[in-house]
This record gives sequence, C-alpha cells and structure tokens, in this order.
Amino acid sequence: MRTEARDETDTAEGQGGVSALLDMQVFFPYRFAVLADAVSRSVAQLYADRFSLTRHEWRVLAALAALTTATATEVADYSTLDKMQASRAIAELEAKGCIVRAEGRADRRTKTLKLTAAGRALFRRIVPLVKEREAALLAALTPEERATLSGIMDKLLARARGLTGG
Repeated sequence: MRTEARDETDTAEGQGGVSALLDMQVFFPYRFAVLADAVSRSVAQLYADRFSLTRHEWRVLAALAALTTATATEVADYSTLDKMQASRAIAELEAKGCIVRAEGRADRRTKTLKLTAAGRALFRRIVPLVKEREAALLAALTPEERATLSGIMDKLLARARGLTGG
C-alpha cells in the first residue's frame, strides 16, 4: 500500500519518469562530450586506416612532438589520457619503433620518452591529413563563427579549470 507522502522523485517520475529530471540531449556536458567524440573519431579514422594508430597512440605521438622529451606522466597530462591509456599507447609506439625510453638525467628511475626518427617521420606524414580534416570540419562555420567558437572554448576551459582547481 502506498502512502500519501511523495518526494521529488515520485513527482518527477509521475511527469515522465526519472529521465524527466535531466534531458541529456540538451545537457551541455553531454552534448559537448558527444561532439568531442564525433570530432575525435572523424580525425582518428585517418590515422587508424592509413597508419594503424589508435587515438591514444596518436595523442602520445603528438604530445612527444610538442614536448620533445617527456616522462610518461607528462605525456599523459599533456594528452589528457589517464595513466593506463598512456602506458599502453607508449608501449605500442615503442614496439612500433616510434619512441624510445632513456634514463632521466636527474633520476635514473624516471624514464624519459622521445620520438625516434621513424616517429618524427610518421608524425610529419599525419599532420597534413589531420589539418585537412580540421579544415573540413571547420568549413561548416564562417570565419566569424570560428573566431567566436575559439573564444568560447577558451572561456569554457578557463571556467572548467577554475571550478576544479586545475
């Protein structure tokens, strides 16, 4: 037998179920994550098909191209991968001959990573393709919209980092 006392959940469920509490299709974090994933997949298709690289491997490759020499932790932070994702990608790239590990100068326990000549050559071959895909994606926007989007992204990133203390 049901009592007369009803909480907010009962009321929300009565008005369309639990999903009425949050419409994911208009919830900004969800929509942004879907967009980021779709964009990432459209670019990943290029280096997956042509170079047999995963998204995580590409991010590590790109991070090391930008950082020149870095620890696994620095690569993970730069590429926004978690430790496990970065570790697996590093191992795969090392097995493919794209990166090498060396002892750190200050601490021999810390290994530094850097691209090999083959890794740098691979990166140089991929860059024009990903830039072309970026241009194809951004072609949906006017130059003014691209500038606005860039500014909005900067503001949202700063706000998100401010809210998380990072």
